[in-house]
Amino acid sequence: MKENNKKTGLSVRSVVATGIGAAVFFILMKYIAIPTGVPNTNVNVAEGWLALIAGLFGPVVGFLVGVIGHTITDATYGAPWWSWVLADGVFGLLLGLSKRFLDLEGGDLSTKKLVQFNVWQIIANVIAWLIVAPIGDILIYKQPASKVFLQGAAATIVNILSVAIIGSILLVAYVKSRPKKSSLRSE
Repeated sequence: MKENNKKTGLSVRSVVATGIGAAVFFILMKYIAIPTGVPNTNVNVAEGWLALIAGLFGPVVGFLVGVIGHTITDATYGAPWWSWVLADGVFGLLLGLSKRFLDLEGGDLSTKKLVQFNVWQIIANVIAWLIVAPIGDILIYKQPASKVFLQGAAATIVNILSVAIIGSILLVAYVKSRPKKSSLRSE
C-alpha cells in the first residue's frame, strides 16, 4: 500500500498566525477606528496589519484573519455585518496572493516589490470594498445602492491609505528585522 505523505490543512504556524493575527486585527479594528464622516465607515488601521499577516502567511491565513477578526469586532457591537465580514476575508485573501512575489522571509523588500504590492492592494481594495461589500449589502440586507456604494467608496479610499502607509511601514520594518538569506554562510 502506498503511503500518502501529502499534508492537508493548515500548519501549526499558520494556525497560530491566524489566532494572533485575528486577535490583533480585532483590537485594532475595535479600539483604533477613526470615523470618516460616512455612516458606519472608519479609517481602519487593522487593514495595514492584515497586509503584513497576509503578506507573510498567504491567502488562507489572510482570509481567516480578516473574517475572524471582523466577525469578533462586529459581534461586540451586536451582530456581524456579513457582507463586510466577507469583504474583509476577500481582501485578506487577495493580499495573501502577494506572499509569493513579496518573499518577506527572504529579507529583501525592494522598492519595486513595495510598489507592486501597493498596486495590488489598490486592486484588492476596489474588489473588496467597491464590489463585494456593497453588492453583499444589497443582496443580503436590501440596503439602498447609493448608500452602500458611498460607504464602499469611502472604505476603499481610507483602506488604500491605511495599507499604503501602515501596511508598507510594517512590511519594511519586518524585513529590516530579518537577516537576509545571503547574510548567513557556513565556514
